[in-house]
Amino acid sequence: MSNSISVPNISIPNISVLKKQAALLRAEKNLPAHPISHSRALELLSHKYGFKDWNCLRAAAKASVKKCPVSIGEQVSGLYLGQPFKAHVKSISEIAISNRFRVSFHFSDPVDVVTFESFSSFRQRVTCTVNHEGVTDEKTSNGKPQLQLNM
Repeated sequence: MSNSISVPNISIPNISVLKKQAALLRAEKNLPAHPISHSRALELLSHKYGFKDWNCLRAAAKASVKKCPVSIGEQVSGLYLGQPFKAHVKSISEIAISNRFRVSFHFSDPVDVVTFESFSSFRQRVTCTVNHEGVTDEKTSNGKPQLQLNM
């Protein structure tokens, strides 16, 4: 018997958002003649997301949460605008629901962010939004990620 969770092909919000949705559903469906409990609202919400009960939906929501690929103070390396870098992670903040992380990097050596030979512009600290794989969704003009960590 498999311990894996079957997750419908939909985006599942985090547990606190699901509980707020259940509270709204309860307020919406709560009629004086037929009041519904919070647990019943959680079950109805679970069915809405395609799960048999709240326990299955909660497990799927926990399974869909991704971890940040770096830690504060960690030394990392990768490519920023096509230029190799080494940096220390200065700060991290999670962006709710999206499994993305806003990470500030302090480059060991400044990175030239301009490709023209006639002038340069160096950056030593940047903040980017990365996914759990350490890659930005934003791309440069050549279609490559703005920042990509070596994992």
